Order: sequence, then C-alpha cells, then structure tokens
Amino acid sequence: MGRLLRQNARKFAATFGLLAATGCVTPGQNDAFYDNTISIDALRPEVIRSAKSYKIEAHYQKLQDYLLVRGLLRKDGGGVDTPFSTEDLVQNFVRIAFFDEYDTNGGLQAVNNKASPLRRWDGPIRMSIEFGDTVSAQIRKDDLPRIKAYAKRLERVSRKRINLTNRHANYHVLVLNEDDRRQIGPRLLDMIPGASDGLIRTVENLPKTTLCLVLALSEAQSTGGYTKAVAIIRAEHPDLLRWSCVHEEVAQGLGLANDSAAARQSIFNDDEEFALLTSHDEFLLRMLYDPRLKTGMSAQQALPIVRRIAAELTGGT
Repeated sequence: MGRLLRQNARKFAATFGLLAATGCVTPGQNDAFYDNTISIDALRPEVIRSAKSYKIEAHYQKLQDYLLVRGLLRKDGGGVDTPFSTEDLVQNFVRIAFFDEYDTNGGLQAVNNKASPLRRWDGPIRMSIEFGDTVSAQIRKDDLPRIKAYAKRLERVSRKRINLTNRHANYHVLVLNEDDRRQIGPRLLDMIPGASDGLIRTVENLPKTTLCLVLALSEAQSTGGYTKAVAIIRAEHPDLLRWSCVHEEVAQGLGLANDSAAARQSIFNDDEEFALLTSHDEFLLRMLYDPRLKTGMSAQQALPIVRRIAAELTGGT
C-alpha cells in the first residue's frame, strides 16, 4: 500500500504558453454568485451514472477508510506534534513555490522538481464553481457553500481578492463524476481556448491513481503571472477525501505548484497526513502574495525577502 500512496498524487499544476483573450470584468467587481445547485439543479431529475462511476466510488471509499485507520487525513490544521521553525518555513516555501512536479506537454509527465520562477495571480481572480450532470443534488447542496466559504478563506489568508462569479470566470472549480469528466473536452476548450488535444486527453483519461488535479496557466512571454486555472475534483470521493482535494487543488492553483516530502506540516506533499489546509500553509499563502515578492522572481532573487517575511510571521523562532 505504500506504493499506492506514493502514486496517489492529488495535484497536477503546470504552466502553459497560451494566448487567449478573457472576458473583460472590472477588477474588484463582485458579481452575484450563481446558486444553480440549490435553487434549480437540486430540483431536476438526476442523470444516471454508469456502473464504472459507482465502482470508482467504492474504490475511493476503501482508500479513505484505509487512510483514516492509519491516522491520516487529519483535520486539525497542525499542532504541537508538527512544529516548524522560521527556516523550515523558508525552505518549504522555496521547494513548493519555485519548483514544478509535473508538466503537461502531451500528457501528465513528471519533471523531477524542475526549477521555475515565482508564479501567482497578478490580475483579478474570478472563480466559478460547476458540477457535472451526474453529480447528486446532495453533493451540490453540500459542496457549493463550502467551496464558496473556502475561497473567501483563501482570500483572507493570502490577501488576494477572489471574486465568486458565474460570468467571465478565469478560475473554474469543476466537481465531476467519471462520466462527466470523460466528456469534458468541449467545455475545457471553452475555458481554455487553444487547449491541446494532449491536454484534453490527459483530463478525460485521468488515471484512478490521480485523485484530482489543477491546471494553472500563464500567457506566453509573460513574467509567469497566472491568467487561467481549472481545478477538477472527483465527485466519486467520499466527503473528507473530496474536501481534501478541494483544499489542496484550489490553494495550489493560486501558485504553490509543487509538493515536498520535507513539508510534513503541509497538505502540499503526498503523505496524506493532513486533509485540510494547515496553519503552516496559511503562512505559505501569505508569503506568496506579499507585495515585497514579485511574480517572475527566481528563488535566488527572492530568498532574502522570503527569509524576512518568514521571520515576521513566526516571530523569528
């Protein structure tokens, strides 16, 4: 089972050189957030799921049970058993914010922690939440307010404005069953004009060992600022595993692209100890969007500033 846990990477954050115009929305504008799941979709007949989707659901229930029996998927945000120093915070930030784990040119490919410049959103984030046709009314009713609340938590922690909207979105959170995801190609092209066939195949044919993913995109020739993101969450997951995916993927789409085995205090690793964003991770997001850092900086350029910010957050301990 150790091999299974190493393969169950819940992330997939990559940068693509796509030049695509997005809808014009005034930065800071707060569109009324659509509530289609509770007011409309919860009342409609549910689309029948395939036997394969139910089989996958049973598999993930067993996986969650396995993790819980072993004391993993913690929800406490970290405690006295997971202390971290200022230097721990510095090193974890560098590993997670300045390296890539995957690339998607032609598919999901490991790049062995390839160094990269600092990536984050410089422009406004306009986030939408969508559910596949086969996702149950109960999941829609449960997840919509939770994801909305989590987005506002990320906004508060990072101090980066996140507008919840159903118009001109540039950050899409999709909750999909297997049947929905295997037909997502046309919708993905709507969200990412110019997406390659390889990228679409990667999403539609996602292996069972990849629990969920996020695609974060920047324009070609840019400094690395993200302009689009798509997070895909498997609706077959039981509640805690699904919520764990939301926590990691949506936060990772803000710019924390890598996982680090050294960051025990974080959800940004593959050991599954924590299910939900930790206090350590909140510090990482605060650091990522500190105005003293600039998008496109190298790790070497940023390191002196990162050390100062980390010392301020931890009190220098």
